[in-house]
Amino acid sequence: MDIMGRINNQKLLEWRRHFHMYPEVAFCEHEGVKYIAAQLAAYPEIAVHQIDTGIVAILKGGRPGPVIGLRADFDALPMTEEADVEFKSKNVGVMHSCGHDCHVAMLLGAVDVLYAMKDELGGTIKFIFQHAEELQPGGAKAIVASGLLNDVTAFYGAHIQTDTYAGVVKGAAGPVYANTDAFGITIQGKGTHAASPHLGTDPLLVGAEIVQALHHIVSRNIAPRDSAVITVGSFHAGTADNIIADTAHMRGTVRSYEPKVRDILQERIHQVANGICAAYGATCAIDYERGYSSVINDAGLLELFKEIAESLPNVEFEPAKAGMGGEDFSEYGKIAPAFFSAIGGAFRDRENFPHHHPKFIINEDALPIGCATYVAFALKAGR
Repeated sequence: MDIMGRINNQKLLEWRRHFHMYPEVAFCEHEGVKYIAAQLAAYPEIAVHQIDTGIVAILKGGRPGPVIGLRADFDALPMTEEADVEFKSKNVGVMHSCGHDCHVAMLLGAVDVLYAMKDELGGTIKFIFQHAEELQPGGAKAIVASGLLNDVTAFYGAHIQTDTYAGVVKGAAGPVYANTDAFGITIQGKGTHAASPHLGTDPLLVGAEIVQALHHIVSRNIAPRDSAVITVGSFHAGTADNIIADTAHMRGTVRSYEPKVRDILQERIHQVANGICAAYGATCAIDYERGYSSVINDAGLLELFKEIAESLPNVEFEPAKAGMGGEDFSEYGKIAPAFFSAIGGAFRDRENFPHHHPKFIINEDALPIGCATYVAFALKAGR
């Protein structure tokens, strides 16, 4: 089947550019969800269910078969766009700097193709237009909690990438995204005049020791074969140069793949912070939040994805490398086997910018390729 020939490229551009011009941040996708619902209204036999600011749209095929879930996220980020494009963001201080505008367009394109062949379609397709991927607790939890996906037998999702050229798709089995946890440590010392440090307990000094010690946890507690990262991203103490502050506060992120490693890291952060505070005569309060779980790709679905890549003209498959980013696509993998791929969206003849950059821009040649992977997965996983 010529899937690429069935895709309406003009509609893909229209959908993608609309979302790019009118971005909305996580949990605030009020106009976006209305727009998606309006587009789906053109396909009257699709049942549309709204969950918060997300949608699950259900298409039943004309023949019996499994239930396949296809997911795309569509929230944006609180950033001011600096990219030089004619369809620049019209919402001040918000932009699609992670490519989610492409994801929603690709999935709408898949709706268009699969609906046209619904009578010959085996099984049921559930199109998941997910809100709030960028902000924990994420939108996937609410969609999963709705129960609408309980009968899904396989899930597929994709992410556009600017570290990979358009025309290349990537995938791997096993962990591809990390557990993403966060922590905050508030150190209670004793403030005093900077000229008399012996009369106080300096929380900044204590905090500096904690920061140094936290960065030794991975190298001395986690086996070299296991991946893990602890990063302190913010540290605040004091307001003047001649005052030793009463408190200091830091926040950081913790990344891992394995549940056992995740447990060790959480335990050691508490032990290290409390131990150093005790040594200096300070105390601390620790706020530790477990975020998204690691995305684990099914090995059998990797083989299916390779088959899909080989079936698409002018598309090349490359093995993906696991990263330490986070993705709440992991929630769907708790229901059924799941696969999350990378769709190359970089230019070969101009500068490319990373995700979450104000000049982030996508090569739109990637749109029909990403759309085709959604369609092909629905057809091949449903055989």
